Amino acid sequence: MRFDVLTLFPDMFEAITRHGVSGRAYAAGIWQLHCWNPRDFTTRKMGYIDDRPFGGGPGMVMQAQPLSACVAQIDKQVKKRQHRILLSPAAKPIKQADIRRLIDHEGLTLVAGRYEGIDQRFIDRDIDEAFALGDLVVSGGELPAMMLIDAILRWVPGVLHDAQSAQQDSFVDGLLDCPHYTRPETWEAMQVPAVLLGGDHEAIAVWRRREALRATARLRPDLLRQARTGGLLSADDERFMAKAAIQP
Repeated sequence: MRFDVLTLFPDMFEAITRHGVSGRAYAAGIWQLHCWNPRDFTTRKMGYIDDRPFGGGPGMVMQAQPLSACVAQIDKQVKKRQHRILLSPAAKPIKQADIRRLIDHEGLTLVAGRYEGIDQRFIDRDIDEAFALGDLVVSGGELPAMMLIDAILRWVPGVLHDAQSAQQDSFVDGLLDCPHYTRPETWEAMQVPAVLLGGDHEAIAVWRRREALRATARLRPDLLRQARTGGLLSADDERFMAKAAIQP
């Protein structure tokens, strides 16, 4: 899979090309990353790509011209128009369902904005969809872009040593993940739940499902309500929740 990223700070992306599972997959050629600096496409002297906002106000705004010229050059290189995504706090929060949808693309163009914002005309004409990490603001789109790439790569064959790891992540089935434990069996007088030590895989699966329901109800009741509305809860789930007095 190929990712093309518009960024003023391409060196930041070494965090995902040199480290962790994404770094190993990059070294193996499973995915490609191409960073493009919009300063290389500006028509202004000194490489300026921003200017003061019309109407006044603080900060600077990234101009449409260099960004548009940059995405056009990307499409020219790959010989087709790639799906274009803007990382911005002024957008809908990205969901696991979006990640599963985006892996169907052979390549994605990601725009990492900076400063106060981006000229809306570029967004209206050249961007297909925009995502936010959540209800927070960071200094630029590079970190969100890296997180998006990493989330997508978890579903690309060959990236994870065990493909089932992605299948068991939080949000995949509408719930948060269950708790996990490893050796030793006793730590600081705290025991691993006995069911995980017995070797009964059916019982373990039931325990994990119920603990996922508990965790989701406690931490993200909104997700539990969505899971119920979306038909993701089984009759066994509903019986357990009624017995355990779990209310989403």
